[in-house]
Amino acid sequence: MARFSRSLVIFLSLLGNATTDAFQTTKQPTKTLALTNNGSSPSFVNNAFDKNHGHSSLFDGTRLSAAASTGESLPEEQQLDTGALLKYGSSIAIQMSIITALFAGLDALIGVVGLEDGLPFPAVLALFYGFSLKSRVFNPLNNQRPNRDQAMTEEGKTQGFRDRVMPSWTPPGVTFPIMWLLVIGPIRAYTSTLIYQANGHHLCDVTILALMLHLSMGDVWNTINNVEKRYGAAVPSVLIVSALAANAAYQYYQVDEFAGSLLGGTLLWFTVASTLIADTWRLNPNPTTGQRDPLYPTIVDGEDSVTEFAWFK
Repeated sequence: MARFSRSLVIFLSLLGNATTDAFQTTKQPTKTLALTNNGSSPSFVNNAFDKNHGHSSLFDGTRLSAAASTGESLPEEQQLDTGALLKYGSSIAIQMSIITALFAGLDALIGVVGLEDGLPFPAVLALFYGFSLKSRVFNPLNNQRPNRDQAMTEEGKTQGFRDRVMPSWTPPGVTFPIMWLLVIGPIRAYTSTLIYQANGHHLCDVTILALMLHLSMGDVWNTINNVEKRYGAAVPSVLIVSALAANAAYQYYQVDEFAGSLLGGTLLWFTVASTLIADTWRLNPNPTTGQRDPLYPTIVDGEDSVTEFAWFK
């Protein structure tokens, strides 16, 4: 009877470990489902085999945990983290409200000062370059980026970059600061300055705000991917970032064809980035369940969400 019970435990564990559909609701074994002989708590039955001695610990003085012996439920449901979704949306609304109010205030101030031709070209260029790189200061979430200095080292490990299994075709760490600082940032700044000159010298303009919305969503994506490490939710998020970049390029094209075409060129980079994020999700299954994370933020019932407003901590 004891051997039958142990075999049943092995069968049920292997059966639960065989489900790999990334789009289903994931199951997370409780910490008390351990089959141990040394005080450790492996997630799967194959971890219960003692590799150092070449035999199975299941048949060598194994003790079942208290929860398993008392019949407590083995899995925990991972549910949609609606609180996180609300905070993501709220942070974008807050960020866009602040940026819109700031642009409207600058426009009013320029009118009071009497600058008929608006701000000088270099000043507008610097303003939009700063927004391209530091828009996250207006977002209440923790939007920390990967550390550039660490990413450029030989190991290249930093938060959001090589702190997880990365695809073999991942560009070298030095590629990313070059792209953001010397290519993407200047393109955004230059094309936005062209729009500013073409729209009658207005910062608070629906066309320019289309790019600000793209930046705001990008800041939220940094929270999801780099800080919270939600590999599944990062995939549709980066696709939304790319779609908003395409919308901004389209809006710019309606005002200035050259500006729209130039900004649209950045979509090549976002295509690479989106593919990289999707492949990273594929290579990083949940270490507890062995399954890929769902393509939306999840939370274990009874636990607090990892999404927090950094401003209000």
